[in-house]
Amino acid sequence: MALNLRQKQTECIIRMLNLNQPVNPTGTANEEVYKILIYDRFCQNILSPLIHVKDLRKHGVTLYFLIDKDRKPVHDVPAVYFVQPNHSNIQRIVADASHSLYDSFHLNFSSSIPRPLLEDLASGALNSDSINRISKVHDQYLEFVTLEDNLFSLSQKSTYVQLNDPSAGDKEIEDIIERVVSGLFCVLATLAVVPIIRCPRGGPAEMVASALDQKLRDHLFSKNNLFSEGGGFVSSFQRPILCVFDRNFELSAGIQHDFRYRPLVHDIIGLKLNRLSVPGEKGGMKSYELDSSDPFWMANGLLEFPEVAVEIETQLNKYKKDVDEVNRKTGGTAGAEFDGTDLMGNTKHLMNAVNSLPELTERKQVIDKHTNIATVLLGEIKERSLDSYVKKENDMMIRGGIDQNELLGVLKGKGTKIDKLRFAIMYIISSETINPSEAEAVEAALRESEVDTSAFQYVKKIKSLNVSLASANSASRNNIVDWAEKLYGQSISAVTAGMKNLLSSDRQLALTRTVEALMEGKPNPEVDSYLVFDPRAPKSSSGTSSSHLKGPFKEAIVFMIGGGNYVEYGSLQDLAQRQQPVKHVIYGTTEILTGMEFVEQLTFLGQKMGLGSSVATSSATQ
Repeated sequence: MALNLRQKQTECIIRMLNLNQPVNPTGTANEEVYKILIYDRFCQNILSPLIHVKDLRKHGVTLYFLIDKDRKPVHDVPAVYFVQPNHSNIQRIVADASHSLYDSFHLNFSSSIPRPLLEDLASGALNSDSINRISKVHDQYLEFVTLEDNLFSLSQKSTYVQLNDPSAGDKEIEDIIERVVSGLFCVLATLAVVPIIRCPRGGPAEMVASALDQKLRDHLFSKNNLFSEGGGFVSSFQRPILCVFDRNFELSAGIQHDFRYRPLVHDIIGLKLNRLSVPGEKGGMKSYELDSSDPFWMANGLLEFPEVAVEIETQLNKYKKDVDEVNRKTGGTAGAEFDGTDLMGNTKHLMNAVNSLPELTERKQVIDKHTNIATVLLGEIKERSLDSYVKKENDMMIRGGIDQNELLGVLKGKGTKIDKLRFAIMYIISSETINPSEAEAVEAALRESEVDTSAFQYVKKIKSLNVSLASANSASRNNIVDWAEKLYGQSISAVTAGMKNLLSSDRQLALTRTVEALMEGKPNPEVDSYLVFDPRAPKSSSGTSSSHLKGPFKEAIVFMIGGGNYVEYGSLQDLAQRQQPVKHVIYGTTEILTGMEFVEQLTFLGQKMGLGSSVATSSATQ
């Protein structure tokens, strides 16, 4: 069975809302109990993409509150708490229990509650003589936000900054790694799978993979372990592979402009917890939800923007045609005399028309929603020349550089300060070697546009320290050239001119290529040096690669430490669909970032290192 993270997490939440009782096939408890739900901000974000208000009502939740708000007592009603296990939440729970706010307390923690906090809870409840009100305490292992069936985020802010901060001590780095490992453990516990873990050597990826391997081993030794799949040897074809990477593996994917619908919507309008706001027709803002309940979003999210615009037009014409058809069948013909013989036929048409109205109305709402979103995107694309940025960035990555006049022309042309900064950083990343006078001219052009150059300087410094960035990109570039020539039998310039859509998409992502190689499990120089961890195998064999750990794998979980994005998510979903038979890839990250948000983190690091000009210091950690 394919791993469906959204479905699994939703099932866990529904069970929790039903006081951790088994639920029947209709998804409700056998005995309906009215209750109150209390959550903190983090757990509100976990619930938000999965459970709507109508779903809460269905499961007997009549009232819901944030834990830090003042609340009045509600007697004879149980309360379900869903919160992170931290000191302030424990204090608040003890206070609520001591004031007898609710009849009974069902406590659910988003991850495993540490023993000292559990002791604080017990002693607080004992001292206030309210221990009898606490019915159950559960560790739910749900400390991650699932946005789509195959997309999750740990919602851990600024991990990239914290891991790359030159002033960070060993203890701070260990704490961050531990937090990431705890979040990934929650994901695996929810899916109930123990994967084979692969990662590049060194850096945060190896630290996370190694610590996660140890945490899983320790857990598998415990009597009541969460992983229900059969113990002992399970072939790799039934177990997923977990590929762990660090953002520095491929910086460009976090910075580049992209022309596909999902990344474009996220990057330009900002998609938070599957929601966004765009200006309405009559002033004010209009909020929309973009998730699995929206068929247009699911079907067209990976298409390039011009194709999406055509698809909206097609759907609108189809809708108009269907409305005309309904009107024609129910309206009768003008001037025709009434003939009793057609009464049954007319009644049938009317019934069909009435039945089709809700579906037509829903279709119209979806079309209007995406028309509004596309209109906003089009305005931004024209104003900022985003299509030009996308094309030139792709050309740079393929050719390994750009003509200086063209480069400076972009920096002095249309686009926001951040657009120009992202373009300049892409120039640094894509160049085989950095020409000092050219780099100086780029910096001067950025300063002229009043752009803070700290992020540019920071990446330039990484580039000079880390030659592997250049080698990874040159390998990636050669791959594209080979691929294009094999596919079309044409020279690269001819392909670039006519087929920029194909080249701008996925073959250029080193991440996707690497995941494909790891899933295939065939000898490949790009991944042969990757570490292997199997938490089910004896400790001595971990880190080496025995044959059953090599694959092939039909399911993968890809995790990016330090911030991911919809560009990589889309690329991996494309990869999964391209395979024969179709494979399954879940993509997760410490947080999902727009290009602007990631560049702000680079800026913050550049400033900490005393690089660049602080013309416009922005709050980089937001």
